[in-house]
Amino acid sequence: MPGTTSTTPGTPDAGATTGAYPRRWLALAVIAVAQLMVVLDATIVNIALPHAQADLGISDADRQWVVTAYTLAFGGLLLLGGRIADYWGRKRAFLVGMVGFALASAVGGLAGSGGMLFAARALQGAFGALLAPASLALLTVLFTETRERARAFAVYGAIAGGGSAVGLLLGGVLTQYTSWRWCLLVNIPVAAVAVVAALPLVPESRAHGNTRYDVPGALVVTAGLVCLVYGFTLAAEDGWDATATLALIAVGLALLAAFVLIELRSAHPLLPMRILLDRNRGGAYLTSTLIGAGLFGAFLFLTIYFQVVLRYTPLEAGLASLPVTAGVLISAGGASQLLPRVGAKPLMLGGAVLAVAGMLVLTQVDVDTSFVTHLLPAQVVLGLGLGFTFVPLSSLALYGVPEHDAGAASATLNATQQVGGSLGTALLNTLYTSAVTGYLTSRAPSPATQVKALVHGYSVAFAWAAGLILLAGLATLLLIRVRRQDVPTGGAVHMG
Repeated sequence: MPGTTSTTPGTPDAGATTGAYPRRWLALAVIAVAQLMVVLDATIVNIALPHAQADLGISDADRQWVVTAYTLAFGGLLLLGGRIADYWGRKRAFLVGMVGFALASAVGGLAGSGGMLFAARALQGAFGALLAPASLALLTVLFTETRERARAFAVYGAIAGGGSAVGLLLGGVLTQYTSWRWCLLVNIPVAAVAVVAALPLVPESRAHGNTRYDVPGALVVTAGLVCLVYGFTLAAEDGWDATATLALIAVGLALLAAFVLIELRSAHPLLPMRILLDRNRGGAYLTSTLIGAGLFGAFLFLTIYFQVVLRYTPLEAGLASLPVTAGVLISAGGASQLLPRVGAKPLMLGGAVLAVAGMLVLTQVDVDTSFVTHLLPAQVVLGLGLGFTFVPLSSLALYGVPEHDAGAASATLNATQQVGGSLGTALLNTLYTSAVTGYLTSRAPSPATQVKALVHGYSVAFAWAAGLILLAGLATLLLIRVRRQDVPTGGAVHMG
């Protein structure tokens, strides 16, 4: 994070090099719990979504807001959240983020309408955008010795990698044996324990320097992204050539252009353009955005397909979604070893090829597709490709970055994944809805036709997801020009 670190009077010196904070490992445990809560919340609702949709009467066109409301707020406000945490106080930001996340979860768990659930998810994302960078910054100042910091970040990274699997399993258990609402309400006791433990265990720290925040930039970029997603959503109902659809997309693009102008002229930009204008980093961020766009929506449709078409229980759907995570964990370990010898670009290109292959296999799903012979290998191949992509992406995010921009560069990578996921989910959901409608209008209505229409929609969504990942591979091929020996092997830690 930018700036130098200092602790407030009367608190333990978390960042001193002369003596490490004695309760830093207990503080790590508290921070790890908070990180797990933020990470798993991105996947836990995927399993619960079909039940929440039926309970609250949410349409197929609007259901993507359960995912995109969270990822839009999280990705759009993440950079601002990191800056606020640095200068407002990291412990204070951590506590406020935890309490706010819990309150938003309570609103979502008690929601009586789709709109209320969408608003609660957006609030979760906003408070998560404050909580996640505060957690990462606290680790940075708590662990100053090289080996200890490596161990701490290993724990943090393991939670970031395994949190999605925990979310899938926990979402299945809670939805099947209690209610979909507990997928949100479960955050309340977790947050309460973390807050009570953080008060005595986590020290305060903040950065010196100018504390001005680029609030206009944060508001403009978030509004622009919301307009784009809303425009994509309206296209499912009114068509791509509808006046409202075109107007919203045009306004969204104009706001994003205005955001660039604001950042270029701001004395304290939310996103320094020098970070993006480097060819290798810019290529990495574009690749990250396209990968996120292809994956988030595809994962959502896969879990819905398991439950709606194959009639899996929520727990079975959660278990059936785990092979992707297993593939990621396997290939991520291998990629870490290969990166210094092979370089970032070959790994990312190979990863894109594998991910596209896995997604193309998923386009062949049917009403009775075998899990063992079809869905399992497709997910493993997809996961292997993602692991080979994510590890070098994290390294390229810090390629050639000055120390004072390291926090912004790492946060930008996480933001691009969330923003890409938001736009991709909305786009794929619109394409899915249009495909289902087109299939039904050309055939005689029947229960069998209805199910086949859904499967056709999933296939179309998976095909477009494969196309987005292919574009990510092309971005890697054309934009990244980095020598093997220049890439840092430590990588950036993901915050979401």
